[in-house]
Amino acid sequence: MKALVCILLLLETFVFVVQQQVDGGLNEKEIGQQISSEGGRQNQPQTDTLRDEASTDSKQNYNMGIPDIYTALRELAAIVTEQKANIRALQTQLREQQTFILEEMNKKNEEMSNLTLSQVEELKKENRDREIAFSAGLIQHGYRNIGPYTTDFTLTYKKVFTNIGDAYSPFTGFFTAPLKGAYMFRISIHGPGGIPANVSIYKNGEHMVTARDVQAQEQLNASNGVVLILEVGDVVYVRLGFGTRISDSYENSYNTFSGFLLFPLS
Repeated sequence: MKALVCILLLLETFVFVVQQQVDGGLNEKEIGQQISSEGGRQNQPQTDTLRDEASTDSKQNYNMGIPDIYTALRELAAIVTEQKANIRALQTQLREQQTFILEEMNKKNEEMSNLTLSQVEELKKENRDREIAFSAGLIQHGYRNIGPYTTDFTLTYKKVFTNIGDAYSPFTGFFTAPLKGAYMFRISIHGPGGIPANVSIYKNGEHMVTARDVQAQEQLNASNGVVLILEVGDVVYVRLGFGTRISDSYENSYNTFSGFLLFPLS
């Protein structure tokens, strides 16, 4: 727009000079004064026109919806600042979540460790409860014969070799089951010849099995065993049959009574 106005002014001046030369001519000084006068006369309107045009262009740009560059930059800076704040908030939230997850994992690991330790202790206790076994010899010192008696006689095996779980009593000769389960029991007997030897295993007063031998001379030996299903509190013991005899010595322990838990039952 500005260039167009300048071109028009120059054309107007050129036409004026040509006409004056045709009419009688102007000297060079007069032509310069004329151009200067024309330029001065036209300068103020030109400036005002350019200012008006610039204002008009600005208004047209605004009316056409073209955003002001500085306003757009300020809005963009505000958006960037807001996004930075959002990113910092997300980073803080992420760190908090990571810390929470780590704390929860540590708690779970500690709980699992404690649970494992508890389970191990429980298994150890359970295994200790299942460790049931005993073995005992008949007499504690010297050598002697036992029997014959006119009735069956309960034997008390006083020389204890093993008594894991303390289920056998050397004072009564009774084994009392602490757990329901399958138990293995065994007896061995020895005696002089001439009189039979007859020893039996009983469960709660009921006869189970017998070890028996008869020799006219010399010595006699026998053994027997049985697996019994016992409830808690059931008792097992050994009786010498009436009219029979056994003999034993502390050093040799010929006559023994043994038992152990094979496996518990639910």
